[in-house]
Amino acid sequence: MTATQLAERLDESPANCSWHLRKLAEHDFIEEATGGSGRQRPWQVRHVGMSWAEDDDVTGEELRAGHALSRMLLERWVDRFLSASEREVSGVWRDSSMLTQQVAWLTPEELADVTTRLQEVASTHADRLEAGDRPEGSRLCEIVAWGAPVEVAR
Repeated sequence: MTATQLAERLDESPANCSWHLRKLAEHDFIEEATGGSGRQRPWQVRHVGMSWAEDDDVTGEELRAGHALSRMLLERWVDRFLSASEREVSGVWRDSSMLTQQVAWLTPEELADVTTRLQEVASTHADRLEAGDRPEGSRLCEIVAWGAPVEVAR
């Protein structure tokens, strides 16, 4: 989308959107897409999804910021799932959607294996993000999975 298209969608000024787009590009989140000219330059995302790790170089402030971002993303994913569940009251899309939960006693290595396999399954159709690769009747779907040790109430 161009800055003007985004401005219309977000009810912002094109100048404000243009500034933010340039800032996102500066940090490699987006890049200029083909097909634009002059002031009508479309932008596209460079990568879908994010990941970050806690390493020895992370400061306490960066760690708190990462945790806050993780919490916000999780809340948004849950909200989008609940909204979709409420919208899809009948039909094949409701029947195709699922919420599942499982617990198991795992070692750290086993948990790493499970989460790696979940990531592989969730990214199976990531190549379809390009408009030309979408099968007829498909819709944008979000697949969220996580694995983490939990505290057991005693």
